[in-house]
Amino acid sequence: MTIRVWAYLREYEQEKEEVFAAVKKVVESGTLILGENVKLFEQEFAGYCGVRYGLGVNSGTDALFLGLKALGIGAGEEVITVSNTAVPTVSAIVSTGAAPRFVDIDPQTYLMDTTRIERVITEKTKCILPVHLYGQCVDMDRVRDLAERYGLKVLEDCAQSHGAVFKGKKAGSMSDAAAFSFYPTKILGGYGDGGMVITDDEALYKKLLRLRFYGMEKAYYALEHGYNSRLDELHAAILRGKLKHLDCYLTRRKELAARYDRMLADTDLILPITMAGNDHAYYLYVCRHSERDRIVEELKKHDIFVNISYPWPIHTMSGYQSFGYKEGDFPHTEKAARKIFSLPMYPSLTDDEQEQVVSALYAILK
Repeated sequence: MTIRVWAYLREYEQEKEEVFAAVKKVVESGTLILGENVKLFEQEFAGYCGVRYGLGVNSGTDALFLGLKALGIGAGEEVITVSNTAVPTVSAIVSTGAAPRFVDIDPQTYLMDTTRIERVITEKTKCILPVHLYGQCVDMDRVRDLAERYGLKVLEDCAQSHGAVFKGKKAGSMSDAAAFSFYPTKILGGYGDGGMVITDDEALYKKLLRLRFYGMEKAYYALEHGYNSRLDELHAAILRGKLKHLDCYLTRRKELAARYDRMLADTDLILPITMAGNDHAYYLYVCRHSERDRIVEELKKHDIFVNISYPWPIHTMSGYQSFGYKEGDFPHTEKAARKIFSLPMYPSLTDDEQEQVVSALYAILK
């Protein structure tokens, strides 16, 4: 039996009646764009995260881009982030006309090393963009302290951290604004693309409303240059239903992570470390080993497929060479990229399947 790093069909079988009921209700409502479901999902998800406003958009990438634009980030400015992230984090920065300013990661958690932020702040720096990677949060106390001292904006990248908590606060509630993705693989994922920007700032929310809809507040009249990025009614309706299950998804992910911890404790794999103050959501269960590539290939022979997030640090990619970084600039990021891999992790993964993964790893590592 093939075991994939992520799968959704079992979850779909369990939830398909409510999914189809939601779709049917939308199709028969006569409203397909920016209707009641989008409005309610925005309110419900923002409330879940502990803020007042949510704005549904086309994708997590658009959530980052529009969040940055609403914060006033543009040409000639710099945004501090990490190279150990998905390309959309950086493509959103570049799309505003700004430049990414990278810092290295903590070698144990793979998160932004916040002790390195201050040394790269320049007169051009306008924003810090911490990435809450793999399901746990960056040290937001330090990020907010630096932002306050230097007059910087903060946009949280929460694409992988739905429901994660840092010192009692949900991911997305500790900054000027935060961007979420509802791509199918995410902790709260739909059946296509989708995203949301959340904020507690009413003025920022109103600007985001305009930016999402061609710069308009009323039809056919643009107050400013805007874009077309809307979460559609069908996905909003489906996600409203799935939001009710989010805490259950998180509980199962944590159970699976605890089982991996116990069953793999005697191997020479470096297992995930949870940073102090974090309640890890386990979007991914990321291991490290010096023979990563051999292990990945051997697992395939057992019909077990894992993932590497991420094999190429962004500063080494040809598409971003214009920013002047080179291999060797961020040693912890580069070392992690050569050694990390993610084991299967999703709520419908069974105990038996997880035990097969572990048994295969023991056979490979012996």
